[in-house]
Amino acid sequence: MAFRSDCENVVEIKGLWHIYEPMGEVALKNVDLTIKKGEFLALIGQNGSGKTTLIKHMNGLLKATKGSVVVGGEPVKDQRVSDMAKYIGYVFQNPAHQIFSDSVEDEIAFGPRNLGYPADEVRSLVDQALADVELEKWRTEMPFMLGRGQMQRLAIASILSMKPSVLIIDEPTTGLDWRECIRVMDLVKKLNDAGHTIIMTTHSMKLVALYAKRVVVLCAGEKILDGTVDEAFRNSELLKCAYIKAPQVYRIMDAVPEIAVDNYDIQHVADKIAAYLGKEGA
Repeated sequence: MAFRSDCENVVEIKGLWHIYEPMGEVALKNVDLTIKKGEFLALIGQNGSGKTTLIKHMNGLLKATKGSVVVGGEPVKDQRVSDMAKYIGYVFQNPAHQIFSDSVEDEIAFGPRNLGYPADEVRSLVDQALADVELEKWRTEMPFMLGRGQMQRLAIASILSMKPSVLIIDEPTTGLDWRECIRVMDLVKKLNDAGHTIIMTTHSMKLVALYAKRVVVLCAGEKILDGTVDEAFRNSELLKCAYIKAPQVYRIMDAVPEIAVDNYDIQHVADKIAAYLGKEGA
């Protein structure tokens, strides 16, 4: 078994159903989804919409009730979760749920050691991951002595050290103040710019607007929308069905359709509104 690093479609999901037994709860209904190499995809929807269930199929934590999931050219149903970690990394919503070592550097080293990398390469991977997440000064610290944002970056580093092509990040900014949110998301963007495919779940529509390139909306286990950020946030009726509010800038422009904008950058929108008001007052 070998995942294909040159695979254009890093994730291919067809007709995916997931039913939780023994209660028979239908969590996913006939979901089709293809994610291409290098994308930054935000998966959004209310609690219970199926977001976490869906991403857990991508690294083998859950198996499909019906349908198929192919990652890196390989059917997930045939793979061990430990083998999939070489290709697709999963960062949990709460970093405390995946951190267990006595020092920051040991936490980062655990994955590549477990995968059988030689000692000198493990050291190199740890050094690089520490630099990527800006935690070099804390390498000997106990992880649980770090702040919440630092722990989140450590969780990302512990996955990066295994050199995955794809990163699944579940609610990466939960519990962070806005400054740490931006710091974590700037790191994720940097990884995407470097070639990593990013699959992110989040309840923050502001962060989706700032960082994502593609949006998939789930509602009651079904995929109801798939498009660019602008296409998603301009579809107010469909978002309403999923109990999602678009960022304020989109809602403002929906209220004044007579003002045409080329994009939804805040400064661009502000300039268009100022020009319109100036024209109206003339």
